[in-house]
Amino acid sequence: MTLEEGQRVRLAADLRLDGSLAPAWDGGTDGRSDGGAAADAVPGSPPLSLSLASGTEGTVERVNAPYQQQSQEVREYVRLKSLLDDFGHQMPPGTRKQLTEQVLALEPAWVAYQGRRLRVTVRVRLDNGFVLDDAPEGLLTPA
Repeated sequence: MTLEEGQRVRLAADLRLDGSLAPAWDGGTDGRSDGGAAADAVPGSPPLSLSLASGTEGTVERVNAPYQQQSQEVREYVRLKSLLDDFGHQMPPGTRKQLTEQVLALEPAWVAYQGRRLRVTVRVRLDNGFVLDDAPEGLLTPA
């Protein structure tokens, strides 16, 4: 599943968030309005626990999807596989057989590339006012 900014989503499962209470800073060079003071827990606040029900809806504000570099073998696999899928039925049998063998030889590189799935996270502003930042995309489904 690929999420996009502005897309409506809902939580796929109940969530329980545990931690300490800390202010959310905005502005400043490092994301804090004080220009760099440490964002410590609010003094005197007890440990916090928050539960969010599955089905809670919100809007995707940001998608953090790191770029995964493709090797030459992966690019060649994609190119040849597309050529075979789109025009293989029109090719002479010998050419189609040769192209199929090339695709099969490159398939291990493609499988390895697919196995290195990078962690995609999102920032979601829920309708109840809460914000989930760096939430794995698997926690959400399209609304």
